Amino acid sequence: MKPYLSKVCCGLSAGLLLAGCSSDSKPNIAIGPPASTTQSVSQLLFDAYGIGKDKYSTYQEGFGAALDGVQDGNIDISIGILGLPSGSIENLQASSGDARLLGLSDEAIDYIEANSAYKRFTIPAGSYDFQDQDVETITAYAVLVGNTQTIDEELGYELARLMHEHAEENTHAQSAFMTLENALNGSEGLPIHPGAKRYYEEQGLTVDNPVAELGDIEPKSEFVLGTGSQGGTYYPLGGEMATIWNRYLDGQNFTNIETGASIENLVSIRDNNMDLGMTVHAPAQDAVAGRGEFDGGAIDNVAFIGHIYPEVIQIVTRDRSEIESLGDLAN
Repeated sequence: MKPYLSKVCCGLSAGLLLAGCSSDSKPNIAIGPPASTTQSVSQLLFDAYGIGKDKYSTYQEGFGAALDGVQDGNIDISIGILGLPSGSIENLQASSGDARLLGLSDEAIDYIEANSAYKRFTIPAGSYDFQDQDVETITAYAVLVGNTQTIDEELGYELARLMHEHAEENTHAQSAFMTLENALNGSEGLPIHPGAKRYYEEQGLTVDNPVAELGDIEPKSEFVLGTGSQGGTYYPLGGEMATIWNRYLDGQNFTNIETGASIENLVSIRDNNMDLGMTVHAPAQDAVAGRGEFDGGAIDNVAFIGHIYPEVIQIVTRDRSEIESLGDLAN
């Protein structure tokens, strides 16, 4: 096995706690916050390569903190579900000078496609200044979902309309994907909010999704949008979306909050602690169907409102780690 960047296991970086700490040469891998979709994807990657839990130690942190660990030399590999390009990865390259993306083998991608909703995706050469070759990975879709107990038809219509018709006011790079052409990406297998359906059909789109049934909704003025960690894409992008809604929806206020991302947002909507949430489409499908993390407990008050951007799984290391592939870990 190749040498790894990490030299010691515990107490290396403020705010970073290593689970499964040991004194051997196992690589340290950041797999995302507890109960996050990133952790589910990380396990899927390990399964695809046949990597057992005895082959690595894990950090359970948000992507920003994880990349701090990669920069410090305390983490060897960080797995993230991010927009392309990721500002956090660009910052890592600017500070370290030797950032590198790990690609997936054809066999691993075939396994993942057969066992999940994720699909092959090519990160084109030049997506980052340090990247001189295409990198093969997988992708999903980030989508906006709403609580059918708190988002009425008219508000669902306005949320969908404003996120598309005022996308040019959103300064985040990923807002470029908020187009009518992409509007229904990631909606497969999800009920659609009736307000969003009405808006998309007015724009000439064909909507085949089942229509979500709304509850007996009482008027309210304060709404919570669940995003993700501050080091990722959801939080800053969600903040821009909330700003636009607040600009054009009089008498209603939207606040974006930092969360553990997809699964936490879906659970918070289920428990009526959140009105809107950003999520990867795959766990949203699981939530509606009552499978995976939601086995035996389907969520019936969540509805698709719109596609946000493609979520690309990006696996980051540094040249000095000498790790060429996740497959190295299985040896």
